[in-house]
Amino acid sequence: MSVTDKKAFKNKICDIIDGRTEDITAIGDAIRKNPELGYKEFKTADLSSRIMKSAGLPVESGLAVTGVKGRLVGKRPGPTIALIGEMDALPAPGHPLADPETGMSHNCGHDAQVAGLLGAVFGLTAAGIAPNISGTIVFLCVPAEEYVDMDFREGLVKEGVISYLGGKQELIKLGHFDDVDLSLMIHIHSSADYPTVAVAESSNGFVVKKARFLGKAAHAGVAPHQGINALNAAHLAMAAIHAQRETFQDADAVRVHPIITRGGDSVNVVPSEVWLETFVRARTTEAMQDASDKVDRSIRAGAMAIGAGVEIKTMPGYLPMGNNPDLRDILGENSLTLFGKDAFGRVPHRSGSTDMGDLSQIMPALHPYLAGATGSPHGDNWELVDRSSVYIRLAKLMAMTAVDLLWGKAETARSILKHHRPTFTREQYTARLNSWSKTDTYSTPK
Repeated sequence: MSVTDKKAFKNKICDIIDGRTEDITAIGDAIRKNPELGYKEFKTADLSSRIMKSAGLPVESGLAVTGVKGRLVGKRPGPTIALIGEMDALPAPGHPLADPETGMSHNCGHDAQVAGLLGAVFGLTAAGIAPNISGTIVFLCVPAEEYVDMDFREGLVKEGVISYLGGKQELIKLGHFDDVDLSLMIHIHSSADYPTVAVAESSNGFVVKKARFLGKAAHAGVAPHQGINALNAAHLAMAAIHAQRETFQDADAVRVHPIITRGGDSVNVVPSEVWLETFVRARTTEAMQDASDKVDRSIRAGAMAIGAGVEIKTMPGYLPMGNNPDLRDILGENSLTLFGKDAFGRVPHRSGSTDMGDLSQIMPALHPYLAGATGSPHGDNWELVDRSSVYIRLAKLMAMTAVDLLWGKAETARSILKHHRPTFTREQYTARLNSWSKTDTYSTPK
């Protein structure tokens, strides 16, 4: 099977996807009109499962609550690549397309991800790719990428339903990536500064902090001296965190952004219980740990100065994203083929986070960005432009890249795996996450 054969096959796949434009658009629009939060994506999961089964794929569902996994097996054994679409939406009651009952909206483009993924299912299955590849293509709809709705997710942890708050983390822990060697997903971007397809050098990881300051209530006007002001302790803790910023090195891209989620119960009572929450983001796991330790010290210092107690709950967020350069280059070539000269480019480090970073720590992974939206991500003005075109372009780009990786004897995928050195084994990865899951309590007030 020659390179010419492969090119012709990729063209065939694209023609099939074009021919299913109406169906793919209907899928994307159905998901868009039914936004669901993480670990609640039952409608999206059901639709995805039915589409994969209709294409003749064996399907597993209910993975990490709502995950769906279809499998296309090649004629010969070889590596497995996971093509990924994220299913969850965001709370966005001010968005014009928000669900009027739930206030949820797909104002980050996950509807396009799943529609594009299922479009790739149509193209690859209908083209009859299996005899021409070595290995397996897994189509994986994953839950809970957005780090929101924490009370609900922490409740699931307490009930033993999940162990981790992020969907890919939970799927890794449950072994649903044990048979996967490489992974790819495509996010939608709205940046005028990015080319049509952009790959960032890397992106931040983060850990989560919830600090509960415990003071002593007293009449705020008559006898404040008899109280211990937990809000003052939190205020000093935030000041101490700010004082640490000059110690954060620019190359580490540290971001710490605390908020007070509960500041007291009554204006006439010295606050006895105050909650502070923050993410601690950084470019590397080492920088994350360093910043995390400094934030802990600052929180303790605020409590100590006022004589309050404090409980610091640390939870694992997501690990830093490292895009595999070989996967990047393959996707780049397909981007130029599909969208023309100057359609592909590399962009600097991003200070946001994604649980695709967790996968990148244990296998070659790629998280590129495809143009197709306007407005601010997660904002009330964010919207897809020409939805059908976005769905179709994403489907083609994903399918073509999968063909390149597994075509023939899967030489391309095998070469990537031969030269890739993962940061963690799966066991080491889980141990690192667990090390960021703890609760520390310091002196309670008398």
